[in-house]
Amino acid sequence: MLLTGKTAIVTGGSRGIGNAIVAEFLREGATVYAFSRTGADNQAELEGLAAAAGGAVRWKNVDVTDEDAFGKALEAVLAEAGAVHVLVNNAGITRDGLVFRMPTADWDAVLRANLTSAFFACRVVARAMVKQRAGSIVNISSVSGIMGNAGQTNYAASKAGLIGFSKSLAREVATRGVRVNAIAPGFIETDMTKGLGEKVRGAFLAQIPLGRMGTAGEVAALAAFLASDRSSYVTGQVIPVDGGLAM
Repeated sequence: MLLTGKTAIVTGGSRGIGNAIVAEFLREGATVYAFSRTGADNQAELEGLAAAAGGAVRWKNVDVTDEDAFGKALEAVLAEAGAVHVLVNNAGITRDGLVFRMPTADWDAVLRANLTSAFFACRVVARAMVKQRAGSIVNISSVSGIMGNAGQTNYAASKAGLIGFSKSLAREVATRGVRVNAIAPGFIETDMTKGLGEKVRGAFLAQIPLGRMGTAGEVAALAAFLASDRSSYVTGQVIPVDGGLAM
C-alpha cells in the first residue's frame, strides 16, 4: 500500500472527487482527516475501508472559506496527529454565468472557496511540513484553468490561480523536502456534471479524444501517486486527467 503510515488532510471530502480521494487514500493505508461542511453519505463505507487497511478516517465539519474556523481546525489536526504528510486542497464550488451578468458576490465566493481556501490551508500545513522536512501537497485545479471556458470566468480564474500558486509554493518549499503539484481534471462524472443535458454532454464528449468522461477514481489514483513516496522527484507540475482534452 502506497500510503501506510501517512496522515493526510483532504478538503471537500464529502462527495465527488474529494470523496474518491478519501476512499483511495484509505485503501492505500492512510489515516485521513476529511474536511467538509457536512458528513459524507458513504461514511460507513469509508470507515470499512479504513478498518480493512489499518488506517482511519476522521471528519472535520468546517467551512474552508472561514479563515478563523478553518485555521483552528487545521491546527487541531496537527496537534492531534503529530505530523501531517499529505494535504489535498480539493474544496471548490461553481457559480457559472457570463461575465457581463456576474454578480460580484459570485466572483468573490468562487475565488475564496477554490483558491483562497488553499492559501489558508497551505499557510498552516506547509509550515509544519517544512519543519518536519517532508510532505506532499496536491492541489486540485481544472482544465478550465488551462484552457478557459465560456461562462466560467470566475471558476477558470480560480483554477488558473491555483496553478500559479502551486508552482510558486513548490519553489518556496522544495529545499525543505516538501513537494507541491496540481491535478487538472477534465470532464469528470460527478454530481456537478450529472445534471448536464444530452446536447451539452454530447458537445463536451466531442472535444475529448478518448471519447468519454473520466471518473473520480481516475483522479484519485493520480492523487495517491503524488501523495506517495513513489513521486519523490515530482514537484511543481500540473498534470491533466482529461482524456486528452487539453493537449
